[in-house]
Amino acid sequence: MLEGKDLILATQKFAKEKRLESWMHLLITLMTFVILYLGIFMNTPLWLKWVCSILAGLNIVRMFVIYHDYAHKTILQNSWLAQGIFTFFGLYILAPLSIWRRSHDYHHKHNSKLYTSSIGSFPIVTKEKYLEAKPQDRAIYLFIRHPLTISAGYIFAFAYGMCIKSFISSKEKHWDSVLSLVLHYSIGILIWIYGGLTLFFLGFLIPSVIASAIGAYLFYAQHNFPGTTFSEKEDWTYTAAALESSSYMKMNFIMRWFTANIGYHHIHHINAKIPFYRLPEVFAAFKEFQHPKTTSLNPGDILACFKLKVWDTEKQQMIGLETLRRK
Repeated sequence: MLEGKDLILATQKFAKEKRLESWMHLLITLMTFVILYLGIFMNTPLWLKWVCSILAGLNIVRMFVIYHDYAHKTILQNSWLAQGIFTFFGLYILAPLSIWRRSHDYHHKHNSKLYTSSIGSFPIVTKEKYLEAKPQDRAIYLFIRHPLTISAGYIFAFAYGMCIKSFISSKEKHWDSVLSLVLHYSIGILIWIYGGLTLFFLGFLIPSVIASAIGAYLFYAQHNFPGTTFSEKEDWTYTAAALESSSYMKMNFIMRWFTANIGYHHIHHINAKIPFYRLPEVFAAFKEFQHPKTTSLNPGDILACFKLKVWDTEKQQMIGLETLRRK
């Protein structure tokens, strides 16, 4: 069994894009948008508009994962066309490249470290820190990790976290966060003015809310699931963070397509240069990846992930508020 650097080096042969395949996946995704938005904005039955609106939200998730690979410099580099497409997409979905790259690169370098892993992810505190905290600090912590807050990712993770908060923290570095807000809501207002309230909801708001909710939950559950581990800085290793603290999210074929294989998250954290369409290939090639810690989008697994609140250093596991109250 390969471990550590040996395992990372062994995956290097898969960390090469197939340029034509990258373009194919991008163009199919863009064509899917065209079809779905035609279904929303053309003279179609209301029920079909609803179906297209929901599917458009799911397709935004797929496009986001492809955008995420581009931001990792994994696919379609040195192309002015790809740069234009992804820059516009990042601005439109309230995750401009400047803040996304900075926060997500930090996340890959610090995932599952106690006290420093919250940038680009959700905050984690130990049981002791939580019990010592002031009531208002506990309330803020639980609010950030609350299922309703995560479900409202459109507001809290993207509009506020990615754009408003990033601009306030560094106006020089993240001026494009304001551009993102202006572009996103200008498009929404134009749809409302020229298309009416129904098209505003079905062609703009609902796809954005669905995509943001799924995206925020994926951010959460990929590293906050039963069996995950967190470490002090001195005990942390890159490969352990990938294999022990990053989930393999089991999905059916349809959701694997709409999430562009991001469920193979343990492999992605081992080597972020592996294109999303090659992750199943890596999974099949390495027995080291075939017995991962898992979760899924089934209601029971979602509830189990949401129940996790703090890290118990004695038990070396995440626990919920019920366990804390019994102490």
